[in-house]
Amino acid sequence: MHRRVSLLSAVALALAGALVPAGAAQAGAANDPRPAGWTATDSQAERRTVSQYWTTQRMLAAQPLDAPAPRRTQSRGPSEGDPWATRGATNTRRSPWTTRGAAWSVGGTAPVTAARQALVPNSPGLQWTDGGAVVRTTGRVFFTTADGRNSSCSGSAVTSANESVVITAGHCVKLNGAAHRNWVFVPAFDDGRRPFGTWVASAMLTTQRWNAREDINFDVAAVVVAPLNGRTLTDVVGGQGVAFNQARQRQMFAFGYPAADPFDGSELIYCSGRAFNDTVMTRDQGLRCNMTGGSSGGPWFQGFDESTGLGWLNSVNSFTYNFAPNFMFGPFFGDEAMAVYQAAQNADAL
Repeated sequence: MHRRVSLLSAVALALAGALVPAGAAQAGAANDPRPAGWTATDSQAERRTVSQYWTTQRMLAAQPLDAPAPRRTQSRGPSEGDPWATRGATNTRRSPWTTRGAAWSVGGTAPVTAARQALVPNSPGLQWTDGGAVVRTTGRVFFTTADGRNSSCSGSAVTSANESVVITAGHCVKLNGAAHRNWVFVPAFDDGRRPFGTWVASAMLTTQRWNAREDINFDVAAVVVAPLNGRTLTDVVGGQGVAFNQARQRQMFAFGYPAADPFDGSELIYCSGRAFNDTVMTRDQGLRCNMTGGSSGGPWFQGFDESTGLGWLNSVNSFTYNFAPNFMFGPFFGDEAMAVYQAAQNADAL
């Protein structure tokens, strides 16, 4: 499949700084705060080919992708700047299955309050049965790795200027130095059923630290998906809020489609509890959670409202330690993750 470095759009460059090509020299790129990006598909014909590739049989047969084992690095971790968030919302004037994410900015404090933290229950990994926006905005991600293996991760539709952004893990777009191909997002995936269609990636962005060194502290990516049948992603499924540079050790809800034993990728699973700082090898946050491979890239929310299924996406499922399989870890969303999101939301989805 033809793939070329993309400058995305003039707007993205103006707001996020010049985008660094994914193939830039690694020595300097690893210290560059700007995101790395590349095109995934660059024509309607190519997107049609990708969409047709993903038959139900191929999706059900896709193998869950495991994150690389964390390595101790000299990294100080993500840069922590000023708090910033964009709220996700549903439009109640539409039917529950066609909601638009509306964006507006808030700042200064973490979106979740201490009083609310005391009210929400903890879960080490259960099927989500309460419905709400999270069912529509969370989905399975499918792609083909460089070695030809069809694999799966998870992702989340987020509110954005172009209504076309999916947040996932860095290793769900690029691993072992090679970008994945045939990348699609299937919101509300249900045991092979695709109630909102198959959304094909047009552009991929990740942090420089993940692109150059696969530093697990920066394991985050944003994927811009092309419109489907003349409509944008969050016009169809709604969008979650996003938040950066928020306080650590807050109550979190994590979601994903784990597909490795004892799960099979057919159900939306969630974990919840107070996050803690990883003191072993990374600057990540941890959460008691028994989700397995395939859940990578699934959203972590602060301020999650169980009655609406909306929250602020504030990390993603990244990795587990072999010696502690019942704990999931996710990167801190600092300035680097925010730069990835900002560039993605201002990119051209076509």
